[in-house]
Amino acid sequence: MEQNYQRLDPVVIGCFQRFHPVDWKQLDWSAKAVRAFQREAIEYGIGNQGYSVPVRGPNGQFALFTVNHSCDDATWAAFTETHRRDLILIAHYFNEKALEFEPNRTPDFAQALSPREVDAMTLIAIGYSRAQVASTLQISEHTLRVYIESARFKLGATNTPHAVARALTRGLIVV
Repeated sequence: MEQNYQRLDPVVIGCFQRFHPVDWKQLDWSAKAVRAFQREAIEYGIGNQGYSVPVRGPNGQFALFTVNHSCDDATWAAFTETHRRDLILIAHYFNEKALEFEPNRTPDFAQALSPREVDAMTLIAIGYSRAQVASTLQISEHTLRVYIESARFKLGATNTPHAVARALTRGLIVV
């Protein structure tokens, strides 16, 4: 903060502009000041590879969950491909726990999900595509979208992975 790195760091900037996880290789590291920042970060033990998950809360909160390592591109690509879903869920679980330490925070009360919302969220949590969920539940993708949006609203989630993480954390769905 003292050196204003949040305005320079491509990870912070890139994640603030996106809702999906970001592999650091997708970011622009070409500016001279950014390259100097990266060299300094590596000197302090930050790896040359990274994967960051932006986490947004219903009241404008913004957080990042990042994993990083020093390895070659192929090893990193294999790791992120294998663990992508787990990293997203871990990010949301970790953020949920971190928020418990927030002063004057009142606990979130879980609003009940309808049986169809539970079915839809459970199938998404185990990795079904929206088309597969709609087919399994014998509903249209439009109707599925309504169930997912309703569940997201009830859970105070900004996106579907966030809703899945909240539903799992609160015990509303079981995988």
